[in-house]
Amino acid sequence: MSKHVIEITYCTQCRWLLRAAWLAQELLTTFEQDLSSVALKPGSNGIFEITLNQELLFSRKEAGRFPEAKEVKQLVRDHIDPERHLGHSDRPVS
Repeated sequence: MSKHVIEITYCTQCRWLLRAAWLAQELLTTFEQDLSSVALKPGSNGIFEITLNQELLFSRKEAGRFPEAKEVKQLVRDHIDPERHLGHSDRPVS
């Protein structure tokens, strides 16, 4: 099973490094066995994007807001292991 790569591109002008680092920590903790890396990539012009294996999962510009950690974990899980239960970070059962 190959391991996955997540990249979080954040705006240095906006000082979003701490937000990006916190999300990276959350993802590394939740998916430690599945990820080969979570990279923090400096950017500009208000960018805050999260990619998984070079596929865009979340864009602050498209969504008009920042993602919640729970939301990002669900997006990653849906792509790498849809059957995995995330405990308290999971969606409520409908």
